[in-house]
Amino acid sequence: MTPQSPPVPDNTSQIEPCREQALYLLRHNLTSQGIAAASVDPAAGNRQYHSIFGRDAAICALAMAVSGDDTLRDGAEHGLRTLAAHQAGNGQIPKYVDTLRAEGDFWYLGCIDATLWWLVALDFMDRHAGTRLRDGLSEHVTRALHWLYCQEHPRLHLLQQNEASDWADIMPRSGFVLYSNALWYQVKRRYGLAHAQETRHHFNHLFHPYGRDLPEYRRLRLLMHYARQNVHHRELYLSFVNFSFFGDEGDVLGNLLAILFGLAGNVHANRIIRTLKQGHADRPYPMRAVLDPIRRDDPLWRAYMTRHRQNIEYHYHNGGVWPFIGGFWVMALMALGKQSEATQALEQLAEANRINNWQFNEWLHGESGEARGMPGQSWNAAMFLLATYTRSGKVF
Repeated sequence: MTPQSPPVPDNTSQIEPCREQALYLLRHNLTSQGIAAASVDPAAGNRQYHSIFGRDAAICALAMAVSGDDTLRDGAEHGLRTLAAHQAGNGQIPKYVDTLRAEGDFWYLGCIDATLWWLVALDFMDRHAGTRLRDGLSEHVTRALHWLYCQEHPRLHLLQQNEASDWADIMPRSGFVLYSNALWYQVKRRYGLAHAQETRHHFNHLFHPYGRDLPEYRRLRLLMHYARQNVHHRELYLSFVNFSFFGDEGDVLGNLLAILFGLAGNVHANRIIRTLKQGHADRPYPMRAVLDPIRRDDPLWRAYMTRHRQNIEYHYHNGGVWPFIGGFWVMALMALGKQSEATQALEQLAEANRINNWQFNEWLHGESGEARGMPGQSWNAAMFLLATYTRSGKVF
């Protein structure tokens, strides 16, 4: 079943009303210790959404830094400091900080992207909001970078991770993961770390293993050999590569970050955009988390994906629509000079956030567009704001 076409906005633009509602929601969700993942209600409390999540607070900080609102800017800083205060002794930033219990949570098999996004946000805040977070939290930064280097393959200069240990935490991605390594390259560039170009080089060999220029390193050649077989979406980066298996479902966020962070060249970036549009990843709203949901008869299917019926086809991470990813979609279109398409996508994103009287739902069904998940999701509001801001220039 092909997802419905994106809604056609009426003659009245919803961009400015959505921007105002997004600012209101972020102010509403702000606490003394940072931005909560979602508006507080009993259901959100049961899911810990009242907490300060590492990746959520960091992504929100990007928009709060450029919002023009001093209260939001200060709140972003408070959130990043709260995460630093609960950093593990080995340097890992927690998945979330439960502010009621004053303790950090590090998920089942770790949470690698919380540390990555935290570092990205510190640098972004310093550059765009005039803070001195990198200096003020220098010891925390050093420990965070050391922890990440301990996860890096010493020859490939790419991060390795456990299964289901990033934002898509009930998806079977493991080994070398596209999304996490796009963030790692951005961290390397922004912090002037060694071997950034090697990271970029091996990133493009491993996650897009179709070129004729085979690498000298024989173990990388073998990984590429396995990953070349039976791939459907050759224009996209693979979502992950493990020893003899890989992800071909089309990780939308990972591919968009590869564009925004300069890992994909201009020709490849435009092919990614075209493939996502041809696969209707922007329908019924921007954007589905994956191009092709993993089905129950797929070798990658895991029993845990049915827990609470959460990750069945076109649900949640497995093909659900996430408006915060829609913000990255708009930004990628803008980065490639597609202003008209970006504006249309921004209008469609506003329509998604407007459902149920500006409820900013966590995610929507990937075919019907029905609102699902927690309402009042902070990073949906934040990424809409950041997407509107990028119309005046690049931020990454």
